[in-house]
Amino acid sequence: MMWIYILIFFLTESRGMAQGTTNSNVIVNTTTSPLKVYVNKKEVFNLGSDARLICSNRTWTKAVFVIWNIELTHKTCKISFNHEGQSFDSCNDGKSIQNSTDQSFLHIPNFSVNDVGAYKCESAYTGGNENYNIEVGVTAPPTAPTVSAWLKRRGNKMVAVCRAERGIPAANISWSVTGNHSVTQQNDRDGFVTAESQLEVPEDIDRENLTCIVWHQLWEREKTLVPDFLPEGLSIFYFIPVFGIIFILVAFFSIYSLKKVILLRQCQQTDASKSPPTEDVEEVEPYASYVQRVNSIYN
Repeated sequence: MMWIYILIFFLTESRGMAQGTTNSNVIVNTTTSPLKVYVNKKEVFNLGSDARLICSNRTWTKAVFVIWNIELTHKTCKISFNHEGQSFDSCNDGKSIQNSTDQSFLHIPNFSVNDVGAYKCESAYTGGNENYNIEVGVTAPPTAPTVSAWLKRRGNKMVAVCRAERGIPAANISWSVTGNHSVTQQNDRDGFVTAESQLEVPEDIDRENLTCIVWHQLWEREKTLVPDFLPEGLSIFYFIPVFGIIFILVAFFSIYSLKKVILLRQCQQTDASKSPPTEDVEEVEPYASYVQRVNSIYN
């Protein structure tokens, strides 16, 4: 039975290398009938990619059923399918069991941090079954404008700061000059990591030669930034929310003023339509009073 173990291990490792970062081990129980295979492995997928998880090396035509038990951070669900065409899905988030060249796999579209977790699969076929425990992770590079660099003063010293936010794993930061520097990492609640490096530099340093080099494993090439002074040493990334708030306030007051002008004009038009035009009418003295006054003159 040793040749069965070697063949299954070779096929599993070959498939893992084709998919990306994979660590796995295989245990074959040859003392029982039917044959049982247990596989523990780790796989990592890029953020936004379409992921495939394979549960068995057997062709789909030989499978009796496939059951995926999925444990995520925010929920636990199950997806299954059998050779009679019956299916079950309690995940309802786009995951599905699909077939490719007669091989079954779990398809995860647009992989996100919400898809990170433990995926346990059981695949039964005539003569045995295979059980896969797959620990699935995600990789994501920092994106602009979350990569920034700036200069600030700390007492009587000048400090260069370089920051790469929301990467999985954290980005690597280095400087074009040597000096006293520190690197810190901050883990966000959703699993992303922010890396920051601070370097003390002399006052008379040539700033054109001071650069920050940021690298991530998903980038084709590193990014080079030249730090410059900003008010209070804040990176330009922090000004984006301020600009957004200012824009919203300006838009709000513009709309409010426009509505006020429209309502004022409507009120003026309404008042003009309600009040009829008035004419100046000369008051006429009654005829009896006029005759009486004339007679008194002649008398």
